[in-house]
Amino acid sequence: MNRQAYENIRISFDSIRSHALRTVLTIAIIGFGIMALVGILTAIDSMKYYLTENFSMMGSNTFNIRNREMVVHMGGHHSSAKSYKNIDYREAMDFKELYTFPASTSISTRGTGIATLKYELEKTNPNIQIVGIDENYLFNSGYEIERGRNLTATEVQNGAHLAVVGSQIVKSLFKSNQDPIGKIISVGPGKYRIIGVTKEKGSSMGFSGDRDCLVPINNVRQYFSRPNMNYSISVRTDNAEKMEAAIGEATGLFRVIRGDILGQDPTFTIAKSDNIANMLLGLTGQIRLGATFIGLITLMGAAIGLMNIMLVSVTERTREIGIRKAMGATRRTIRNQFLVEAVVIAQIGGVFGIIAGIGVGNIMSYFIGSAFIVPWPWIGLALVLCFFVAMASGILPANKAARLDPIESLRYE
Repeated sequence: MNRQAYENIRISFDSIRSHALRTVLTIAIIGFGIMALVGILTAIDSMKYYLTENFSMMGSNTFNIRNREMVVHMGGHHSSAKSYKNIDYREAMDFKELYTFPASTSISTRGTGIATLKYELEKTNPNIQIVGIDENYLFNSGYEIERGRNLTATEVQNGAHLAVVGSQIVKSLFKSNQDPIGKIISVGPGKYRIIGVTKEKGSSMGFSGDRDCLVPINNVRQYFSRPNMNYSISVRTDNAEKMEAAIGEATGLFRVIRGDILGQDPTFTIAKSDNIANMLLGLTGQIRLGATFIGLITLMGAAIGLMNIMLVSVTERTREIGIRKAMGATRRTIRNQFLVEAVVIAQIGGVFGIIAGIGVGNIMSYFIGSAFIVPWPWIGLALVLCFFVAMASGILPANKAARLDPIESLRYE
């Protein structure tokens, strides 16, 4: 850094200290604009991280066959999901037996979502989901066994009274740190032996696997039976490169099983494991646009405030400018001095705004259980915006100061 630039920065800080209140208010306006921009964008990045980690936990090599489309509603604008006749047990089993593609295939069905589980004197809230599964469900759905074991094909076929439970169920029923494996719990009128506990996934935005009680699918068909039960089919390939081929073969086979007429649309949908995440992430673009607009409007107000403080500063320091010119300072030197002062004020405001924005944005991370996000691209953007705000606000006052007549300036009171 050359001596002239260093001197301009030193003079800038002297001016800031001599007009502290006015400068602090300008810094606050700039900081608020940057905080709004960085804060909302950080919150969006936190949401994106959470969605990517949780909704795509099954991996990019998993897809599901369902009887209806997935649609994400936001605000008052929404579209209707296509719905077809339910997938019955025979169709699901036929697919599992006839699908020869090298992949893991599982079927599942929902028993109820309002079950209450009991163990001795302890019981859960009536919000436990009973899911009927087969031996491949845990692998296909991204569950990991923390303790115990998975169901076997024989146990699934026989509809055994066995259960694999989520970590939240264990916390509710076994508060004295008892080992849940082998314990008998009540699920409605039935008794089930716990053979496994799934690893904690976390819960947010209405999605959780920690309150699931997973039992053999044939057990659900017997004890939670209802007319026209619907089944879901999940397929997990060895790697993502085989996805399109696997989907193509699955579509052709299930069209035959469902009796779909050639040339007409299928009566089912194929949903990849990360479809929900992608749909939600697509909606964040509108939020990002709104956040950018709010931040830019606030920064425009900050630019006007900064220009005002610089014009007042030029007026108050007219005599000082005259003395500097009399001592040999050129127009360029005077102009650079005021431009540097504007940049320093804007960058101070930007730094405070960035720190506050990161803190505000990560409040979202705290509540949804996401990681702490440091949005480096948005930090860089904020600093660049502050620089341009300073240049736009400081150029007029700086030129005004540079054009002052030294003789008239020395006479100014």
